[in-house]
Amino acid sequence: QVQLVESGGGLVQPGGSLRLSCAASGLTFSNYAMSWYRQAPGKERELVAIITKTGGTDYADSVKGRFTISRDNAKNTVFLQMNSLKPDDTAVYYCKARWLADYWGQGTEVTVSS
Repeated sequence: QVQLVESGGGLVQPGGSLRLSCAASGLTFSNYAMSWYRQAPGKERELVAIITKTGGTDYADSVKGRFTISRDNAKNTVFLQMNSLKPDDTAVYYCKARWLADYWGQGTEVTVSS
């Protein structure tokens, strides 16, 4: 049974930082491309960042230069380092694993507010 469990969300002031983690189990993690999505209230879910199984990365224009995605295959975990956070970054953040099928986590909430 595949499980993705996100953690690290919370309330942070504008300009602050957070590091999200997504721990995977029940799959061969190194075979999967991993990505982070987010969904703000009243908006559609959008892709934030992706990291391939070989370590290639790509980012949404809105987070380039501020967010960094990384993975630790030994720990079956993908990370999202978020710096210089803005109120527009407020959303529920989800991780997704993609290979032969897509798997989603339950999400972790990030609120950027003073």
